Amino acid sequence: MNIYISGSMAYDRIMDFPGKFSDHILPDKIHILNVCFTVNGMIEKFGGTAGNIAYSLSLLGEKPIIIATIGKDYDRYFEWLKKNNISTEGIKIINKEFTAGAYITTDRADNQITGFNPGAMKYQSEYEFKNPESRDSVVIIGPGNLQDMKEYAKKAKSKGIRCICDPGQSLTQWDGDSLREWVNGSYMLITNDYERELVMNMTGMDKKGLLGMTKTIVTTLGEKGSLISTSDGDMQIPAAKISEILDPTGAGDAYRAGLIKGLAMGKDMETSAKMGAVAAAYAIEKYGTQEHCFTYNEFAERYRSNFGEL
Repeated sequence: MNIYISGSMAYDRIMDFPGKFSDHILPDKIHILNVCFTVNGMIEKFGGTAGNIAYSLSLLGEKPIIIATIGKDYDRYFEWLKKNNISTEGIKIINKEFTAGAYITTDRADNQITGFNPGAMKYQSEYEFKNPESRDSVVIIGPGNLQDMKEYAKKAKSKGIRCICDPGQSLTQWDGDSLREWVNGSYMLITNDYERELVMNMTGMDKKGLLGMTKTIVTTLGEKGSLISTSDGDMQIPAAKISEILDPTGAGDAYRAGLIKGLAMGKDMETSAKMGAVAAAYAIEKYGTQEHCFTYNEFAERYRSNFGEL
């Protein structure tokens, strides 16, 4: 099956502040805030929704095509993708911009201050779906360039490519009419529970109304697992067992990769969602969104230990 992933490519720059932000912010002077937090250092991780999903899919033996933009500092990311057998053919280089970057500072109390530079993500990737085998294709459209998100959905639907809508952090950029049009005719809508409520509020539709526009709604629920909703009802999917929680960041992207792998194998939604749960567990046990590693045999064995035969 052809798997296309539309979303962001980003560098995550993570810094630790050894104190507490609250010790250096005066509440009565917040209107003239001017503070500097000296950090212990900085580490750089590969990130972005498209990069994260593609990474976990590559571990599962798939060869997804990323359709996104990246900046003039692309060389390190491309080397990483090549190392993991991920194609760069659908990634457009924007030479006048840096790659999108998140600058995350965490204090001793786990409070975070994040600055985000969209960089190359401000530009459209302008990919054309040329493979004629569209009936055996799926595209997941995650948070990225908003115009790309809209246009790729239209193109996919017109070509018979199954379209998974994954609005995520982009929801603040949408209006209700555009969001309804985007979801309408899609194969699946996937969100967390908070995002699902936002989608319903923005579109003015309840869950039944949304299911009139999309075949399936997948709602991730963190440690409570996920919920599969169709016109036939709801199905609760438990989370997979985790040995140690190090970093939940990126777990949702890994879940999506496992889910899509199940679809590529022709599995039903229940099995596919359980595969998503197993992939998410691997991500949670590592610090960073592309730091986990497993073979397909290891993945299958972990699935069996949680849910039975795959």
